[in-house]
Amino acid sequence: MLENYFPILLFILVGLAVGLGPLILGKLVSPHRPDSEKNSPYECGFEAFEDARMKFDVRYYLVAILFILFDLEIAFLFPWAVTLREASEKGAYVFWAMMLFLFVLVVGFIYEWVKGALEWD
Repeated sequence: MLENYFPILLFILVGLAVGLGPLILGKLVSPHRPDSEKNSPYECGFEAFEDARMKFDVRYYLVAILFILFDLEIAFLFPWAVTLREASEKGAYVFWAMMLFLFVLVVGFIYEWVKGALEWD
C-alpha cells in the first residue's frame, strides 16, 4: 500500500530540492559584504520620493483587467481555430459557439470604449 505513495513522496522531495537547493547554495557560497550603498533605497538612480504603499489609479487596474480579458480571448481562439476542421461532425455548432463568445467580447469592448475606459489622461 505505501509503495503506491512513493512516487508522490519522491516528486515532493525533488521539488523541494530544486526549489530550496539554489537558495541554500547561494547563501553558503555568496559573499556577504553589506554597505550603505547596497542597503540604500533605489529608484531610477535617485532617492525614492514617495512611499512604496502609494495608491494606484483605478484606471491602472481597469487596463490590467482588460488586458487579461483579451489575452484570454486569444488563448481560447487559437486552439479553436486549429481544431475547427477536425470537428466536422459538430462544425456548425463549434463555429457558432465561438461566434457567440466573440460577440459577447466585442460587446464588452464597445461598452468599455463608450464608457471611456480606454482613455488615459
